Amino acid sequence: MFDLTGKVALVTGARRGMGKADALALATQGAKVVVTDIDLAECQLVADEIVAKGGEALALKMDVANAADVNAGFDATLAKFGRLDILVNNAGIFSPKSSLEMTEADWDRTININLKGQFLCAQRAAKEMAKNKWGRIINIASIASGQVGVGVMGAAHYTASKGGIIGMTETLAIEWAPLGITVNVIGPGAIDTPMISGAGFSQEALAELLAGVPLKRMGTPEEIAAAVVFLASNEASYVTGATFFVDGGWLAQ
Repeated sequence: MFDLTGKVALVTGARRGMGKADALALATQGAKVVVTDIDLAECQLVADEIVAKGGEALALKMDVANAADVNAGFDATLAKFGRLDILVNNAGIFSPKSSLEMTEADWDRTININLKGQFLCAQRAAKEMAKNKWGRIINIASIASGQVGVGVMGAAHYTASKGGIIGMTETLAIEWAPLGITVNVIGPGAIDTPMISGAGFSQEALAELLAGVPLKRMGTPEEIAAAVVFLASNEASYVTGATFFVDGGWLAQ
């Protein structure tokens, strides 16, 4: 099960955290992986790790908020591997700021990277996947995405972007089903990543957060990657337009 041999996957935001775990997991299942992010040197380290384990990988610098950069990245992927089968839209930022102090630039930067970037990548990916009548697009949102009772102080722009991802995904799933492309969302809960550790949460705030998680711990990037592998596989062929919350039971409370 979950054999991805012969498939080509592109992962955004893959230099560390969940994106890196996704890239490694897809490679372990046999996929050729394109590792993209804004820091080429760090992407290359991930690609080298894949190659050292016997896989195939390509490292690319790509800013998902820039259409020209996105198209260049996909062009390079096709030049190297000749096709694209799987997209993991993982790139995103979390820059907390009070809603009363948030500037237009703060808002635009988060929306451009987290939401517009996912659309630009998904759109280009779908055009390539349609050629083979097979594709898997996996968007990464968050448990803090609206309608589930989870807000985050100082994250109006972030939660708006993540809610937008879910709405966008449901529409793209309908539009692209006739093309043989599935589009799904993973909504992580509290995951132990550099993004979380760099957000400046106090130990008290983290303890309060985990008190609401039945499993009483943060998740790992590898636990998100397992869901990514499933949604990328043939075993998930009848799953599209769905949101998978991987949250340690948070929403069951």
